[in-house]
Amino acid sequence: MKKSTSVILLGLVCAGRLAAAETVFNVRELGATGDGKTFDTAAIQKALDACKEAGGTVEFPAGNYLSQPLKIYSKTTFQLDAGATLWASTNQMDFMKTPGDWLAKGASFIPFISGKDLADVTFTGAGVIDGNGSVWWGEAEKARQKKSGYTLPRPNLIGIERSKNLRFENITLQNSPKFHLVPSDCDDVVISNVTILAPERAANTDAIDPSGHRYLITHCKIDVGDDNIAIKAGKKNSDGSFQSEDFNITDCTFLHGHGMSIGSETVGGVRNITLRNCTFENTENGIRIKSDTRRGGVVENIFCDNITMKNVNPAVTLTCVYQGTSAGDKKTEGTQTNSASGGNLPVFHHIRIKNLTATCPKAAGLILGLSESCIENVILENVNITAAKPFSITHAKRVKLENVSVTVPTGEPFKLEDAEVSGLPVAK
Repeated sequence: MKKSTSVILLGLVCAGRLAAAETVFNVRELGATGDGKTFDTAAIQKALDACKEAGGTVEFPAGNYLSQPLKIYSKTTFQLDAGATLWASTNQMDFMKTPGDWLAKGASFIPFISGKDLADVTFTGAGVIDGNGSVWWGEAEKARQKKSGYTLPRPNLIGIERSKNLRFENITLQNSPKFHLVPSDCDDVVISNVTILAPERAANTDAIDPSGHRYLITHCKIDVGDDNIAIKAGKKNSDGSFQSEDFNITDCTFLHGHGMSIGSETVGGVRNITLRNCTFENTENGIRIKSDTRRGGVVENIFCDNITMKNVNPAVTLTCVYQGTSAGDKKTEGTQTNSASGGNLPVFHHIRIKNLTATCPKAAGLILGLSESCIENVILENVNITAAKPFSITHAKRVKLENVSVTVPTGEPFKLEDAEVSGLPVAK
């Protein structure tokens, strides 16, 4: 009898969810003008609030919707129809947590769209979410020029925290003031057929900065001004578990940007990452694992297969000395040196990269560990790189090359220092 009752209750729950999913809140019907001039914040938030209890779909028909920051809830489908664009306000004050000077030291901001502790949320449709980032980027670039590596505080486009069962599909995200899509400490996330765009020189406009467990990122096109994807692990879990693990990234196209990254925050640990069937063109980096002794942690079990790169600098970067090793980093007096000081040693091991072909106008690649924490157990298999400068390997153990070719105009293809490498190609 108990079993039958459970089945009936489950059926009722499922039926309720189905009914909720079929409830559509059209923002035009709730008062949105869609003229691109009038703020539609109240009508949009009214639709989102209506989903707070029972769930439903918030639909944006074709039009231009101007809005201040919005808050989303569980069991909500955020649907932008073809021809619909949701524009962020160009007034920086709208995004400040505490009103004041948005350029002041310590200023903090809320994302354009945010949510915490959610379940069953979908962003979908053929429409666009545009962050109007041009009103933010100029000051951010000025700040970065004054201090290399400095990220002027700005709002992200979409920030979802501590949530599960998220889907982002078919939409375009573009021109974020800072990062575009930031699912932090989220589990069971699918990001499929999403296009993310920002100008090549727009400072710190990362496309996807995820952390959590069980991600599928597939068939996405990313062309931005910073990391195309940067898997993060910025805090240690009290139970010792890895903050970010089990990511599957497939069939993506990376254009301008800083490549497929892990880090620089790795203190919480990253493991079990697979990258397959992806192409890179005109990215500043290709595959990059980056950290330092302030933010270091364990990165392990990384597998990359069937990767094609064109005009990428460099193809592979594994570095425990983040600042100053990327092609675009300024060399400044404050740049970290190859030192163990900082309290959180990076530990990189069990990394395999196979079936990679790349052309690099500058360096072929970099593996740079620390004398106190060598990068270990790296396999490069069926890798073919043509570059202007050699592949540099320093403070590394058990690096294995299998059918690897690095072609440079002059000199040796590999530059080694305190490096244990097998399978080096024999000079002809």
